[in-house]
Amino acid sequence: MDNMDIGLIGLAVMGQNLALNINDHGFRVAVYNRSTTKVDAFLDGPAAGTNITGAHSSAELAAMLAKPRKIILMIRAGAAVDQTIEQLLPHLDPGDIIIDGGNSHFPDSNRRTRELAERGIRFLGCGISGGEEGARHGPSIMPGGNADAWPEVKPILQAISAQVDGKPCCQWVGEAGAGHYVKMVHNGIEYGDMQLICEAYHLMRSGLGMSVDEIQVIFSQWNSGVLDSYLIEITAQILRFKDEQGEPLIDCILDSAGQKGTGKWTGISALELGTPLTLIGEAVFARFLSTLKEERKQAASQFPRQYPSYSGDRESAVSAIHDALYASKIISYTQGYMLMREAANHYGWNLQFGDIALMWRGGCIIRSRFLGNIKQAFEVDPQLENLLLNPFFSKAIDQAQVGWRKTLILGIEQGIPLPTFSSALAFFDGYRSAWLPANLLQAQRDYFGAHTYERTDRPRGEFFHTDWIGSGSSTSSTHYKA
Repeated sequence: MDNMDIGLIGLAVMGQNLALNINDHGFRVAVYNRSTTKVDAFLDGPAAGTNITGAHSSAELAAMLAKPRKIILMIRAGAAVDQTIEQLLPHLDPGDIIIDGGNSHFPDSNRRTRELAERGIRFLGCGISGGEEGARHGPSIMPGGNADAWPEVKPILQAISAQVDGKPCCQWVGEAGAGHYVKMVHNGIEYGDMQLICEAYHLMRSGLGMSVDEIQVIFSQWNSGVLDSYLIEITAQILRFKDEQGEPLIDCILDSAGQKGTGKWTGISALELGTPLTLIGEAVFARFLSTLKEERKQAASQFPRQYPSYSGDRESAVSAIHDALYASKIISYTQGYMLMREAANHYGWNLQFGDIALMWRGGCIIRSRFLGNIKQAFEVDPQLENLLLNPFFSKAIDQAQVGWRKTLILGIEQGIPLPTFSSALAFFDGYRSAWLPANLLQAQRDYFGAHTYERTDRPRGEFFHTDWIGSGSSTSSTHYKA
């Protein structure tokens, strides 16, 4: 048998659901897992009655596939991917295609694209978002890597992806690790969105003294307006869920957050590329802080909250929180797009920013109503430097400013930490400032390190040093950018 359309390696839940999705769309798929008992259990269980075929070795899988072979890896990122590729290579021919559908770090995809091309194998690094449900019924798929491989796999990947307005949430992203880079930024925005929602919940619960049931109603209402999104939707569902005693389950969940590292990768890339990704960075740090549970309990006893109960108009306060959440969410996406633009310039990728918004409109975790507005913004101006310069988003931010600022004041007055709300507003106020005090910073750097500075009355690119302490020295440090 050598007529299967595609192979899939890795039968954890995501791999199983993706295989079933591929089968549902009429493609013949062969599956393999290192623990071959999983292959048999899958064929006898979820895949029973389908046309999915199982293999018990890499060689057997390769022999089942029509040429050029196409194989999707749905396995843990890191060394396991490289090991699996090495096991496959003896059974592949030049022109065959390996697709990494895991959450790999983009430098690994850069390397694998290059190394496999040298061995005649075409590699694609595909970011896949949507979790178990997305994999089963239509995820967002972000393919990058060897451009020659894209036409070969495009019919399959676009067929199984989510569809919005008749368009697949799967478009070619760019060369080398571009697909996994865009998925990484997607996950960074996801970190930001989740923390923003948590801060809104915290304000209502601890600041306004609202019950879980009351907050659940608010999130349900918000999901029918401009905040309509997958994460707002599931937040309302989570708050509705009761435990065995009929109490909100949310109150029984320990407030210590985990993470798999993609948000941290996003922040590191922003630091390397010099992009002010402040909101997502704070979202990552908020998770780190949450893990210090025992220290936080000790500090809470040492510094007890001594703030008066809220006595203002609660409806007005909830409206302000809504506006702060909306404005901060816009900032989160703005910073994510700033980072992707800088990465495209740095790595030489031709990213289509409107198409990225289209890919995120369905199937993925950060799908939301205003992704359509981002798509439109780049259709109007493909060279748009910043989302805040687009009329739709500038108007939305302007209308939300009053509530945004009132929300930060409420948090300060009630002693409630709002790291992403506050960093979003600080970024906005900084971005819209024609003058910032960095002139003093440059003077300080020149004072203690002779790092030089530019002058407002001279052309850009000319650098000067002042003998601040009267030493008579005109020596300056070599100018550099770090």
